[in-house]
Amino acid sequence: MIFGKAGFGGAVADFEAAVTAHDAKRSGKAFVRLQETFGEAREPELLDGGPRLAAVLERVPPGPRAVVAVLVGACVERGADAERCAPGVLAGLRTALEQAQAFSEAWAATGGGAFPAPKGHEPGPELVARAGFDAAVGWSTLPQWEMAAVAMLNHPGVRRAAGSRGEALRLLGAVERASGMELKSLDHALLVLDDEPLVALHRASGTGYLLRISGVGDNFQLHTLLADALIGGGHVEGRAPSPQEAAVCRETPGQVDTVGSFDLVAPDGEQIGNEGAPADIPVVDGVRLLVLDEPSCRRSWPAGRFLPGMRGDVLLERTLDPEETERWYAHVSSARDATR
Repeated sequence: MIFGKAGFGGAVADFEAAVTAHDAKRSGKAFVRLQETFGEAREPELLDGGPRLAAVLERVPPGPRAVVAVLVGACVERGADAERCAPGVLAGLRTALEQAQAFSEAWAATGGGAFPAPKGHEPGPELVARAGFDAAVGWSTLPQWEMAAVAMLNHPGVRRAAGSRGEALRLLGAVERASGMELKSLDHALLVLDDEPLVALHRASGTGYLLRISGVGDNFQLHTLLADALIGGGHVEGRAPSPQEAAVCRETPGQVDTVGSFDLVAPDGEQIGNEGAPADIPVVDGVRLLVLDEPSCRRSWPAGRFLPGMRGDVLLERTLDPEETERWYAHVSSARDATR
C-alpha cells in the first residue's frame, strides 16, 4: 500500500480492497473516509486514486456508485489520467441512463404525473415502489453521473476513444423526451466534435473557407471563434471579437460580453441557433456546411465556454478558390429564401 492507512490514499486502498472482497461493512466505512479525506488529498494520491477507484466502479453497490464516480471526476479535474478513468465512468453512465429510461417507463405505467427531481441521493420508498430500486437509483443519481462524465469528456483523448457516445446520446434523448428533464451539459459534451472540417461561406463577400473545429461546446462559442478567425484574421469585413472575447472561448477562464457578427444559416436557409451545438450544422458531401449572413439584428451574450473545463478552437485551414466556392454555393439557398 503506497500511502499507508492515513489520508485519501489510505481510504482509496481500503475501499478498493473492501469492494473487491465484497465486504459491505468495511467498504461503507472506507466510502465515508473517501469523502472526508478528498479535500486534503495530495497530488500523488489523486493521480493514483482516480484510476483505482474507476477500476472498481462497476463493483460498487448502486447507491454509492455515483458518488464514487464524482470523486473520480474530481481526481481527473485535479490531474488524474482521464483516459484511464473514463472507461469505468462512461460504462456507469450508460447503466444509469438505461436505468433512468426504465424508471421513465415505469413512472408512466404506474400513474404518471410530474417526474420527481433527481436529487443525487438514494431514492425514497415511493420511487422504489413505483419503479424498482435499480431504476429509481439510476434516475435519482443522473446529475452526479452528468458531472462525472463531463469531467471525462472534457479531454479530447477520451472523446476520441469513446466510440459509444452515440448510444449514450440515444439513451439520454429517450430519457429527456419521456421525462421532460434536460441534462444540457452532458448532452453538449456528448455532441462535441473534434478535428471536424467545416466549410463556411460568407455570403456578402462571396468567399468560402475551410476550417477545422475541436472542443466547441455550443454555437455561441463557435460564433465568436469563427468571427475571430475570419474577421479578426482580416479575411472578411465585420465586427471582430476582442482578444479577450476570443481567449475565453478557447481556454481562458471566465466570460466577456460580446456581440454577434453573423447570422448562422444552414444550406437550406434555416437559421442555426447559437443555443445549439456545432453538430447541428448539416453535412453536405461529407463536410459540415455553414453560411454566414450579415446579422439581421443585434445579439449580445457573455462570450465563454458552455463547458468550462474543455479547451476549444476553430482553425482556418485555407481560403477556398473561386471554383471550389462556387461548387459549395450550388448547395445553398438564395439569400431571399434564407430570410423568409
